Amino acid sequence: MAKSINEIQDEIIEEFEAFDDWMERYQLIVEYANELKKNPLPAEDKTDSNLIDGCQSKVWFTAKMQDGKLHFKGDSDALLVKGIVALLISVLSDHTPAEILKADLYFIDRIGLQEHLSPTRSNGVVAMLKQMKLYALAYQAK
Repeated sequence: MAKSINEIQDEIIEEFEAFDDWMERYQLIVEYANELKKNPLPAEDKTDSNLIDGCQSKVWFTAKMQDGKLHFKGDSDALLVKGIVALLISVLSDHTPAEILKADLYFIDRIGLQEHLSPTRSNGVVAMLKQMKLYALAYQAK
């Protein structure tokens, strides 16, 4: 059985709690970025229409519905941001639009990400989440 959004968030929190040092936590985010490289966003999807407004770096997201679940792909031109994209995808991808829309994404605060990002990067995370929820809303309406 597939894991719930909260089960995935709890696993990520546990993974980050293993490190006290923020340099080690940043390294973990970079490892998530490297995971994203295994299933990259195709170059033809890196278009202005898939670009997230409000991000300091370039960030692209796409979503496809398959078997009633949304599958996200994304990328960024900045390594740390690419890791954040990978974290968001790992939590929200492969869930129904309804699950995504009602999800409370508490892991961002619990791993301390919000407080360790610059205000512009924090705004970027909010913009990414907003876009993912907009995709869910659009697919739910179909």
